[in-house]
Amino acid sequence: MPIAIDTIRSAAGQIRKSAQRTLYEAKASNLATAFLCHSHEDADLAKGVVNLLANESWGVYVDWEDSSMPATPDRQTAQRIQQKIIDLKYFIFLASPNSVRSRWCPWEIGYADGKKNPDQILIIPTSDRSGAWYGSEYLQLYRRIDEASQGGLAVWRPGQTSGGAWVRTL
Repeated sequence: MPIAIDTIRSAAGQIRKSAQRTLYEAKASNLATAFLCHSHEDADLAKGVVNLLANESWGVYVDWEDSSMPATPDRQTAQRIQQKIIDLKYFIFLASPNSVRSRWCPWEIGYADGKKNPDQILIIPTSDRSGAWYGSEYLQLYRRIDEASQGGLAVWRPGQTSGGAWVRTL
């Protein structure tokens, strides 16, 4: 089941349940770290995902929060993104109407697919108020993050609807 875009957007303004962890603190504490692939048009959704994952003790990298990134995308931007994808344990693709139309997002997941174990690539499928869900066919090849019926986030393999693993245990 996709996560409602409204749920993610709402999480952007929520106070985190656990102490805020920077990406570097998470790395130093051997906690899960992830590169968040998303459309820049979805900044509010990206913030929501960061908050949701921070509640699970994850550190998440968002490229537009990185002051070392060039102001205008260029070859250096691509190289830095590639290095972050390699350096961080997980690659997360936020599947939204904007990211599936993006030119960068498919490139990023293609790069991650060539560099990471498939279990390290996670998709967050989303749905809108009409019930339409976002996530192209090729995104269904990877594990997905979704809300668990007991609350919190869990990860499921493609086609799996029960027996997922808690995100906080990855």
